[in-house]
Amino acid sequence: MSIRLGPFEIENPFILAPMAGITNSPFRRLMRKRRSSVVVSELVSANGIEFAGERSLDLLKFHEEERPVGLQIFGEREDLLVKACQYIERQGADFVDLNLGCPVPKVVKKGAGSAMCRDPISLGKILTQMVRSVKIPVTIKIRTGWDAGSRNAHDVVRAAADAGVAWVAIHGRTRAQGYSGEADWEMIAEVKAKSPIPIIGNGDLATAEVALKRYRESGVDAVLIGRGALRNPFIFEQAEALWKGQAIRKVTTEDYLELLSEQRTMLDETFGARGGLIHARKFLAWYSAGFPGCHELRRKIFSIQASDELWKDVTEFFVKNTAHRDLEFLAQPFLMGGHG
Repeated sequence: MSIRLGPFEIENPFILAPMAGITNSPFRRLMRKRRSSVVVSELVSANGIEFAGERSLDLLKFHEEERPVGLQIFGEREDLLVKACQYIERQGADFVDLNLGCPVPKVVKKGAGSAMCRDPISLGKILTQMVRSVKIPVTIKIRTGWDAGSRNAHDVVRAAADAGVAWVAIHGRTRAQGYSGEADWEMIAEVKAKSPIPIIGNGDLATAEVALKRYRESGVDAVLIGRGALRNPFIFEQAEALWKGQAIRKVTTEDYLELLSEQRTMLDETFGARGGLIHARKFLAWYSAGFPGCHELRRKIFSIQASDELWKDVTEFFVKNTAHRDLEFLAQPFLMGGHG
């Protein structure tokens, strides 16, 4: 089984959402191996690319195992966004994604992120120039609107379609909501019903069952799973199984040990042993949520300074506790401060 998403044929409709500080190359590789059909980088400043900032350029590096992979940018200046698209095309990425959903004040006060959607006509002109500047697809990620009184996702999608954008991902909250309240999947479905281009839905997909339910009920072309993959890194293969009419396979201790081994290797290869340790801590803390003794483990994770000791303790934790996780915990709200 496979489906079409714009110009791509993908394995399933479940995609890892871009998340700031989270969807680095090792994590994207890890989730592709566990059946996320597409991956997208965390957001990178077009200004940082223009001035060749080392951190910005490092965030745009990817591994061949990630394909199809998109690199996500943000910024308010048309000329720098066009240049960023061209840089990403030269790097060999499969598509470039423009973040129009970020609600963070330091981003929107400059006119980037969610602020760009307040004027769909001006946005459409920028998107047209971005699309014309490259041969690879240009995609966007938006919110339902700025606030409850200005939910203009329909207008933004029309502007994007006219500009030649390949698809639009919609997070079902307004900028004013941030990550509070519930995602509005009714509006996502309404936008999809009227859209001439593919729509991807996003918001509150905490379990494989919910991801499939939202995908089917809303009629969207695919769904983005973000925070749900941090608490359950096997959510994509579980959602794919349900989509194919198969039962979800129980996650075993061996599954976790394989995950940990792969992630350690990828992190060390990308960031070195010290950098890998720093990046590992947050993922290990998220994976362990809901297991017996998780609070004690998290305290240890952020105090241990030796890489070998950290991975040894974490391995012992999952060997001991995999069979005793509170599965109902997976459906509860998680990381509501937001990361993307």
